Amino acid sequence: MQPHIAWTPTHSLQLLDQRALPSQTSYLDYRSAPDVAQAIRDMVVRGAPAIGITAAYGMALSGAAAARSASRNAFLKAVKADAARLKAARPTAVNLEWAVDLLLRLAVDLCQNGAEPEDVADAMLEEALRIHREDVASCQAIGRHGLCYVPHGASILTHCNAGALATGGYGTALGVVRAAQEASRLNMVYADETRPFLQGSRLTAWELSEDGIPVTLLCDNMAGALMSQGKVDLIVVGADRIAANGDTANKIGTCSLAVLAAHHQVPFYVAAPRSTFDPAAPDGDAIPIEERSQEEVLSFAGTRVAPVGVGAYNPAFDVTPHDLIRAIITEDGPVEPVDPESVSRFLARGLP
Repeated sequence: MQPHIAWTPTHSLQLLDQRALPSQTSYLDYRSAPDVAQAIRDMVVRGAPAIGITAAYGMALSGAAAARSASRNAFLKAVKADAARLKAARPTAVNLEWAVDLLLRLAVDLCQNGAEPEDVADAMLEEALRIHREDVASCQAIGRHGLCYVPHGASILTHCNAGALATGGYGTALGVVRAAQEASRLNMVYADETRPFLQGSRLTAWELSEDGIPVTLLCDNMAGALMSQGKVDLIVVGADRIAANGDTANKIGTCSLAVLAAHHQVPFYVAAPRSTFDPAAPDGDAIPIEERSQEEVLSFAGTRVAPVGVGAYNPAFDVTPHDLIRAIITEDGPVEPVDPESVSRFLARGLP
């Protein structure tokens, strides 16, 4: 699969337009941070790690544009304004805030140490490229660590898209799937269609079929029936933000899936990189939940499917309580059991 996020030789950001999949494969070029923020808001790119990488490139574009300023103060003022735009694009995915803050701190520190704006802009681009490279390596490590939870001949159920398209490449939840396929342990992937934006049917099913991985599509409300028939060995999903107690925000419908898994005694795993943890959020109640346009529910492919005058509730995410999660699979190994103490120990391992 061609890279879906790429920095071009002409110093623009190229994104695969995920809104057009699976019927059309088209790429869009972006040359300014405000345009990148709009691309994130409009879901040209989606998935927490991919949003973070895209935002990092957005900051690099901001630095390149601001380097034309006459002073360091003007440079920083412009970069800070773009950072605010990018962070406001989608509030739930913590990777976006993490990447923007990382690039902003770099710019501030270098300017305070006397670096010229052009040199700061170059350093910002190098940092964005590093974030992208490390995300791919991180996903591959998540896949390796997740393999121990996958029995031979496994059928895995997943929700939304936590694959290469949602990351820098390889995937988090689908990183575990890919590792299982490479180890000849995989029988089938069941992909929830993921209403109302259909990331499962448009993206996960497309991505897996493109890579020759066996996949069967489900309507979201079929998952319980499949589990009751004993056809699911484990569930692996991604995450957009993980609170300090292990509560996890992911695409709407994930919590329902976890409840069904608990009832049917199917192990439920979350696969996510360290950058998805938010120690400033004590629990799931502190995670901001994005609400999207009612039209995503009221219409389908431009055709209204609900009576005129009827409204719709359309949160993009829900929160899965930590006690429904068997383990959180990270690039540094699993967090298991999932509780405030184990999350605290895991986060402390990353401190200098």
